[in-house]
Order: sequence, then structure tokens, then C-alpha cells
Amino acid sequence: MQLIAVYTTVATQEEARRIAKALVERKLAACAQITAIESFYAWNGAVQHEPEWRVLFKTTAAQYATVETAVRDLHTYELPAIHAVAIEHIFAPYAAWIEEGSSGE
Repeated sequence: MQLIAVYTTVATQEEARRIAKALVERKLAACAQITAIESFYAWNGAVQHEPEWRVLFKTTAAQYATVETAVRDLHTYELPAIHAVAIEHIFAPYAAWIEEGSSGE
């Protein structure tokens, strides 16, 4: 089974916690990690510079569409960043835990 890390960024720690908790409770991700970041990005014709919070979800590729929909539904941004990368190498028992924890059941 292919495992992935799904990323999004949000404006506040409260929003990051709310989305992280919701996806783990729904078993869409085995875990979510939150980190404070600093972002520079182009928006509405200008370079923006804001503090943000990155949320990383560990899940399976099979769950990506459901995870994306859940993040979009819970997100406050007009255009949320939601993207995934494949997890190429992983400790087998930890991989099994991610698979079990992101079963969507």
C-alpha cells in the first residue's frame, strides 16, 4: 500500500489543531503534525509575508481524495494549499500503524 504525506497551511494554530483533530478522529490520517512557519507568496498581485501553520497528515494514497475534500471543507482559505508526497522509505511497523490509523472506518 502506498503511503503519503499530505500538507496544508493555515492562518492560525487554532485552525491547524481543529483540522488535524478532525481528520485523525475520522481515521482519514493516522496522525497530524503541526509546525509554525513563515510564508512568502504572491497573491492578488503583491508579495505577501505572513506567519502560518503547516499541517502534515500521514495517510494512504487511497485516502487522498477523501482527505483533500475534508481539508477543503474545513479550511478557511479561498485557495488552500493541499498537496501530497509519496513516502518512499519507511520503517515497516510504523507503515502498518499508518495504514491501520487511516482506514477511514
